[in-house]
Amino acid sequence: MAQKRLTIIPEGSSPLQEKFINCVMKQGKKTTAQRVFRNTMEMIAAKGHKEPVKIFEKALETIKPTLEVKAKRIGGAVYQIPMEVKPNRQVTLAIRWLLATTRAKRNASMAKKLSDELMLAANGEGAAIKKRDDVIKMAQANKAFAHYAKY
Repeated sequence: MAQKRLTIIPEGSSPLQEKFINCVMKQGKKTTAQRVFRNTMEMIAAKGHKEPVKIFEKALETIKPTLEVKAKRIGGAVYQIPMEVKPNRQVTLAIRWLLATTRAKRNASMAKKLSDELMLAANGEGAAIKKRDDVIKMAQANKAFAHYAKY
């Protein structure tokens, strides 16, 4: 039987924001991750957007993949089988891809890079969106192996 999770959410923060902050965090430095997130939201607001949290949520919503491929070994051969992505994994992948593309950029603060990437993703552009599109294209290209999903 699965254990029930204890969720304590700071006031003025959503579970999605807390998950994101925890993913931004490195080496247990949560205050630093919270400062980066807060500065990111301030930078988005400074660019003329009234509700930066809506931009953040819209960006993650557009990055979420609907399909992905999973490798399965069947009869000595490995097939890339397209599968639907569960909602929890969609959020996890969206955050992972967003942070990976943000960290890959150079010559700016993390808050600046993150605000730029969030703005691009909210508009359907950017490296994280390209990653999502590549994954979905790969799944569509391997639809011929979808019947192996039952194994």
